[in-house]
Amino acid sequence: MEKEQFSPKSVYRKFLELFDTQPILARSPGRINLIGEHTDYNEGFVMPAAINRDIVVAIDFSMDDHSTLFSVKNNEFFSFHTSDPARVKSPLWANYLLGVVRKIIDQGHAVKSFNCVVDGDVPTGAGLSSSAALECSFAFALDQLHQFNIPRQQLIFIAQWAEHNYAGVKCGIMDQFSSMMGLEGKAFVLDCRSLEFRYFPVNLNNSAIVLCDSMVKHSLASSAYNTRRMECEQGVKILRDHYPEVHSLRDATLQMVESQKAALPGKVYDRCTYVVQENQRVLDASKDLEKGDLAAFGKKMYATHEGLSRLYEVSCEELDFLVDEAKRIDGVLGARMMGGGFGGCTINFVIKDQVKNFINSMSGAYEKQFNVKMNTYIVSIKDGTGIIKI
Repeated sequence: MEKEQFSPKSVYRKFLELFDTQPILARSPGRINLIGEHTDYNEGFVMPAAINRDIVVAIDFSMDDHSTLFSVKNNEFFSFHTSDPARVKSPLWANYLLGVVRKIIDQGHAVKSFNCVVDGDVPTGAGLSSSAALECSFAFALDQLHQFNIPRQQLIFIAQWAEHNYAGVKCGIMDQFSSMMGLEGKAFVLDCRSLEFRYFPVNLNNSAIVLCDSMVKHSLASSAYNTRRMECEQGVKILRDHYPEVHSLRDATLQMVESQKAALPGKVYDRCTYVVQENQRVLDASKDLEKGDLAAFGKKMYATHEGLSRLYEVSCEELDFLVDEAKRIDGVLGARMMGGGFGGCTINFVIKDQVKNFINSMSGAYEKQFNVKMNTYIVSIKDGTGIIKI
């Protein structure tokens, strides 16, 4: 029998089929980051927005002494003793959920046995934070089921903890924050130190947001991410010897970094330079969006990509090709790689009446260059985590 196409109703029906009780349904979206890449774990500024692609969780209490998870995408069950949600070697997808259960229990909540079905249409490996969407939708669903009344901001940290300790990626706070706190038609500038944030409308006017998925995810992505984080921390230690006020790269200026260039070893100077420049770009770009100046915003997107490619070195041949190709096409206001890097998507601002030509041109050029058929997604900005009524 052919698998039913994903929708909240398909998840609901699958739950009824497997467990025959009435579940709660929760959803969390993937996210785009308009600008501000690799600044979040440096306590800097980011400008994310939630998008119209979701991970949906159906959940209800179980009468058994264990909890059962079912992934529609993987067509796989996983059961565990609810009081002992230990990290597992396989299946890897279960760790995102097990980490959430572990942290909620550790915070003093009595989690009862439950059944859960998960599915979604956030592409994995595309830099759209499918893992954060999974963690947030599940954390929110588990909280709603038990009526713990855990504040959203606390759920964000629970989801991040699961990513750090069970999935093994030391991500910043942006992905989970975006998934949980997004608002339709609005992006926000998030201060990743204070967690203060400000929404503002994204007036695309006659433009659209188009993502080009390189369809690659190079194996060094996770290790390189953690290495970049350590390089930034190394830079902070050196800068702090001369500037005690520097607690993270958020506090550094370009003048400080330049003054210590000789003391910053290897690639650390380049990493610090990029992060300091990118923090300022986010603040400047927010003013562009408030004015509705998408052309000025687009120029900053190109500058961000240049920094990510040359200074932070988290791009790859495929992403660089996509950005270079976008520059040649009429109607493209800006383009850059998005996410952790080494694969995933580029984000492009494209004039609406040029979108079809843009997609056709990019797809053709990419296939000719790499012999790979590229996926594209036209995305809109939607609400963050919430309950779905069926």
